[in-house]
Amino acid sequence: MRQRSLDDPLDDFAARSITLDGETRTVYVSGEGPAVIIMAEMPGISPDVARFSRWVRDAGFAVYLPSLFGRDGAYPSADEGRAVVKRACVSAEFRAFGGNVSSPVTRWLRSLAGLAHAERGGPGVGALGMCFTGNFALTMMLESSVLAPVLCQPSLPLDDQGALEISAPELAAVRERLDREDLVVRAYRFDTDRFCTAQRFAAYKESLGERFEARVLPGTAANPAPPPFFEKFVDSPHSVVTAHLIDADGEPTVQARDEILEFFTDKLTEEDQPSRANR
Repeated sequence: MRQRSLDDPLDDFAARSITLDGETRTVYVSGEGPAVIIMAEMPGISPDVARFSRWVRDAGFAVYLPSLFGRDGAYPSADEGRAVVKRACVSAEFRAFGGNVSSPVTRWLRSLAGLAHAERGGPGVGALGMCFTGNFALTMMLESSVLAPVLCQPSLPLDDQGALEISAPELAAVRERLDREDLVVRAYRFDTDRFCTAQRFAAYKESLGERFEARVLPGTAANPAPPPFFEKFVDSPHSVVTAHLIDADGEPTVQARDEILEFFTDKLTEEDQPSRANR
């Protein structure tokens, strides 16, 4: 297992420069099969985020991992990670504070989902966000190709645990689509998380009803020795499938990871699926 002091070269991913809607971003792509968009938590595409992406890839999916902030592949120092968070909080691309509004970057991410579906085929695309990007997977449901949204510890807006980071019209459109197409939204958090609390999940449940499937893990199941940024600035169990995952058989975080992989498999593959386009 990779030591938590070492950066990840991401050399088993193809670093693609993708321009959509007039904006160009680096997207790390690896694997074959239906596409899954994985959006990193703060402070960026860490080795733990890359590890989870490889698990998704090895389960039979093409992973699209966009670079949204931070140093790609790095375990930053605690202070470097804090600086990344501060820059993102004042960036025009994100809405870290104040509910009932979506981050502008989600428009680009929806276009990425459409591109990934065109490239990989299959029934549709999966989308998983974490922490700062957690709710982005919900907003991406406005793109018709997204069939399997997973929200891991969605933490925005930072200033109101009872609010959601999506506009009311968009939320209504997502709920209508979930009902019409018989889809669900999966979400994960630790029960002692200070950044994604029970109040946040209650707001999702009120808005999405039975279409919102919550999974809450005990805080005692979190890895007690996360990387430096989390150890210093995230003073509670938080990152279910990355920094606070314990990679050992029988651990609740590993069980959550496996459940997510099964969710993608169930929603994005078909037994008699024809050859997928443009592999």
